[in-house]
Amino acid sequence: MDMAELGRALDNVRTTVPLVHCITNYVTVNDCANALLACGGSPIMSDEPDDVEDITSICGGLVLNIGTLNQRSIEGMRVAGKRAGELGHAIVLDPVGAGASKLRTDTAAELIDTLPVTVVRGNMSEIKTIAGSAAATRGVDVNPDDAVTEDNLAASADFARSLAAKLGAVVAITGAIDIVASADRAVAIRNGVATMGKITGTGCMLTCVAAAYAVANPDDIFGATVAAIAGHGLAGEVAAARMAPADGNGSFRTYLLDAICNMSADQLMAGAKIEEL
Repeated sequence: MDMAELGRALDNVRTTVPLVHCITNYVTVNDCANALLACGGSPIMSDEPDDVEDITSICGGLVLNIGTLNQRSIEGMRVAGKRAGELGHAIVLDPVGAGASKLRTDTAAELIDTLPVTVVRGNMSEIKTIAGSAAATRGVDVNPDDAVTEDNLAASADFARSLAAKLGAVVAITGAIDIVASADRAVAIRNGVATMGKITGTGCMLTCVAAAYAVANPDDIFGATVAAIAGHGLAGEVAAARMAPADGNGSFRTYLLDAICNMSADQLMAGAKIEEL
């Protein structure tokens, strides 16, 4: 992959300051807003059905995160998603915990079936649930049997490409090794650190950042998604390198936001670890 594409994708976010409507879960909503600001975007949060149509209309992209569902937020997702589709806005779906409950699984399936989703981002268990091939997930964490490894990387990439073709969307499977796929292309990304799993919300933050990249780079959603994921993992590496002996996961959270904020195009191009599959 041309690393210059990654730098351009980041620069486009900073130049255009994309406004992203986030219907996300209340555990991570503040971190999602701050991550969007840090990467160069602008967040607006609303899940009230009577409010979301107007809010989505003034934005460029929409995030739908099913992490803390209730009937009001589900209806808000339906209304906002319909309007975003009418306007041709990027829609990024995060099927948090799909497979862990009937409500989450059914809601994720409904959103996929009824909305023109642009990007789907989740762990392998969640993405397999979307595809109808996973029996269960372990809460919001990936089932160990579903983790992407070097041994199953080629098969995982084939699965991701096939699902991307079926959905007409970019599929991003994140974990120790990330996979981003379109119908005819897939890459592995090896940026990131295990400490990112020790604070809540790193995945939710990434979904919102990916939406900003998609809005700012409408002609290359695949490349924009790769740039967002590689940059997020690289920010985690930078944050981990900054940790002092007395620092814990609270400090890491702050350092991660700092690293997202301070990420440069040159730094992203130099530090991204991407393999074409």
